[in-house]
Amino acid sequence: MSNGSEKKKKKVTAEAWAEARALVWQHRGKLSIGMVLMLVSRVAGLVPAAASKFLIDDVIGKGRGQLLMPLALGVAGATLVQALTSFSLSQVISITAQRAINDMRRRVMSKITRLPIGYFDSTQSGVLVSRIMTDAEGIRNLVGTGIIQLVGGIVTAIVALVWLFVLNWLLTAIILAILLVFGGAMARTFTKLRPVFRERNEINARITGRLTETLGGIRVVKAYGTEKREQRVFARGVNRLFRNIALSITAVSAVGSAATVVVGLASVAMIMVGGRAILDGTMTLGDLFSYTILTGLLAAPVIQIASISTQISEAFAGLDRIREIMKMRTEDDEDEERGPIGRIHGDLELRDVWFEYNPGQPVLKGVNVDAPAGSTTALVGSSGSGKSTLVSLVMAFNRPSRGKLLVDGRDLNDIRLGDYRAQLGVVLQENFLFDGTVADNIRFSRPDATRDEIEEVARIANADEFIRGFPQGYDTVVGERGIKLSGGQRQRIAIARAILADPRILILDEATSALDSESEALIQEGLRRLRQGRTSFVIAHRLSTIRSADQILVLEAGEVVERGTHTELMALGGRYRELHDRQYAWESDRFVNPGEDFTPEPELPKAKVRAAAAS
Repeated sequence: MSNGSEKKKKKVTAEAWAEARALVWQHRGKLSIGMVLMLVSRVAGLVPAAASKFLIDDVIGKGRGQLLMPLALGVAGATLVQALTSFSLSQVISITAQRAINDMRRRVMSKITRLPIGYFDSTQSGVLVSRIMTDAEGIRNLVGTGIIQLVGGIVTAIVALVWLFVLNWLLTAIILAILLVFGGAMARTFTKLRPVFRERNEINARITGRLTETLGGIRVVKAYGTEKREQRVFARGVNRLFRNIALSITAVSAVGSAATVVVGLASVAMIMVGGRAILDGTMTLGDLFSYTILTGLLAAPVIQIASISTQISEAFAGLDRIREIMKMRTEDDEDEERGPIGRIHGDLELRDVWFEYNPGQPVLKGVNVDAPAGSTTALVGSSGSGKSTLVSLVMAFNRPSRGKLLVDGRDLNDIRLGDYRAQLGVVLQENFLFDGTVADNIRFSRPDATRDEIEEVARIANADEFIRGFPQGYDTVVGERGIKLSGGQRQRIAIARAILADPRILILDEATSALDSESEALIQEGLRRLRQGRTSFVIAHRLSTIRSADQILVLEAGEVVERGTHTELMALGGRYRELHDRQYAWESDRFVNPGEDFTPEPELPKAKVRAAAAS
């Protein structure tokens, strides 16, 4: 088991390396410019060290005042060069890094949105947000200042080290030994810290995922009084994140303290060895002063290299997680193997269709359905009978485990998913609206729709009156998930959105479930007009809404136990009649006088219609 895990880990790391190389190669032009700017900046940084030797030994020691101005101008020029190259470096490299981050975020988001529905059913949205936003951020250290600083630190350390050996090889050997011990300790420390840094993003992703769920379902949380429970779950998560961060802070602080000790030991060595060298005449005072500056130029890159190595390690960890997503097979990948399809006629047929979410536990069992173009097929049955699963197959959210789903006689598995779904209209049981205007939400199915077309479909869905009752009308912002609207209002906007799509196949999954009887009566005619000429699948618990269906399928435990029209099924006296009579008795107690046949409520006067719509 462990061997397999190790192999998997190595494979992912290799893919991350490949991704890193591809990123560096993609931005090689800007990185090359950055390298040149960095080298110029580093060389300019050595000028003050060289100038200090001449200042002390020649200007002060030998009284050569004529060198004062050239030295000052040299240091000033070097400082100006450093300032200009640093600014240019940030403009070239930092902006390049941000562009790479944006490109990666777009790629990951594009990939995720084209993954099959099953992936979203098993992955928290907060984790996906972390993959897109947080993991991509690490690229900055690969194509940004991180790799430039790493190379720059190495170059500076090498130049400074050679210079130091020239000035005093013995003192340099002692200081180098101290730095090597310190560097080895840091390398060991950061090796142990890398898993901590990798785990941090995972913890953060889980916390974000749970927090997103809590805030998205805040009404359910409050309704059941579980605020304390959610607070405890969140507290456990942030406490774990705190411990992770505290551990890394402690380690980094220990490294900082060790660096202070290293500086102190280097100072002691310079005092003892350097001081003795000056007394012996093998070094001048200017040499020692330059040596001190160069030692700082050597020590700083060593510390910087260790820190940047950790950042690059974090970047690779993020690339590992991104690569796990990027290598997944998307719906677009599957479409490449399929043929195009034009405007479909709308004939749908399910032949001996089986489906199971979990192996060995079929949800649909040998279902056969023939839905001619322009017909309405209603699905009824108790909860868990397989109605929603059947329409999910029609929408190609899932694929049959066995059997076929034919569209105009062609297997859906042979048809490009994008072409097929472009001809679907959907009103689901849970209506999702985006945080935008009413008009934007209706226009979502057809972004090029005009305002007149939007208002027309809103009238058909009986949404126009309540929309115009808002202060901003169609420009009213509905809030996240449409929270500023009632359930019935959200449902009518979703129906208008489906009408605007002008689909060939229409899915109505409890399309009137959020409406009271009055509001439902108002839009039934609109729905009937919407279904005309379209192949429709309707799921409805209110059997009164499907009496006009061309065929009604009764599902129980994943099987079609009855099929026919309303009249035929009532005459059969089976399961449908049982469901109808039970619902009739329940609705009679609430809405209809006992003993009367249940019929849809009559057309309401306009005044009552407006009042119902406004509610």
